[in-house]
Amino acid sequence: MIGIFDSGVGGMTVARAIEHLCPDLPLVYFGDIARTPYGSKSPDTIIRYSRFNTDFLLEQGAELIVVACNSASSAAADALRFHYSVPVLDVITPATIKAAELSGAGRIGIIGTRATVKSGIYPQRIREIRPDAKVFSQACPLLVPLVEEGWLNKRETKMILRGYLHPLRLKKIDTLVLGCTHYPLLKQLIGPRIGNQVRLIDSSVEMALHVQAYLDAHPELKERLRGKGGASRFYVSDCTEAVEQMAARIFGRPLELQTIAT
Repeated sequence: MIGIFDSGVGGMTVARAIEHLCPDLPLVYFGDIARTPYGSKSPDTIIRYSRFNTDFLLEQGAELIVVACNSASSAAADALRFHYSVPVLDVITPATIKAAELSGAGRIGIIGTRATVKSGIYPQRIREIRPDAKVFSQACPLLVPLVEEGWLNKRETKMILRGYLHPLRLKKIDTLVLGCTHYPLLKQLIGPRIGNQVRLIDSSVEMALHVQAYLDAHPELKERLRGKGGASRFYVSDCTEAVEQMAARIFGRPLELQTIAT
């Protein structure tokens, strides 16, 4: 199985994109809703949570781990690769590659959680690919709670977004990385507020393409995953009506969410 974890429902955008591209491969998803958001936690805490999540997914039969959380990718991905023998793919790598390739003027904006922005990993990775790039980062700590509550079209959400995006508009960016897997759910609000001429990099789509490319490059793993078959499973550490509604909205169908204790 392909194991996927996130701090909440945002990683389901990655799971849905992977399901679309790899429909014959079963997934096991864990959303740590009880401890969301990760973006306000210390790196040590994020690493500890990420190891718990990975252990759980491996117990469920995962042979490939997808870190569908930017905060965990920035703080814990290297620690997970050191500790575990299975492949660990982080959501940041494919988004940075795409941003560096797509930006015409090399003026790239990043929005993410405090942990992701503080890590500096996006500017670092982008400049490794494109040294001439100018990268501007903006922490958006209120967006994850708003998405988790299902406030996708509220006036308050639009006002908060406008405030977060205004400094990036002043920088005249031509490309914006949605550096949190919750943010694609706000894409229709982000586009007009950052400017329709700015290209948006959807980290969930880029992550799914990255997983597909990785499996194509490792056909033995792909065949092993396909051979096991079975239905995809979805777990959360807490479940509310808002979470169930958001999961159904992302996948376009009701999901059976099983709750586990953390």
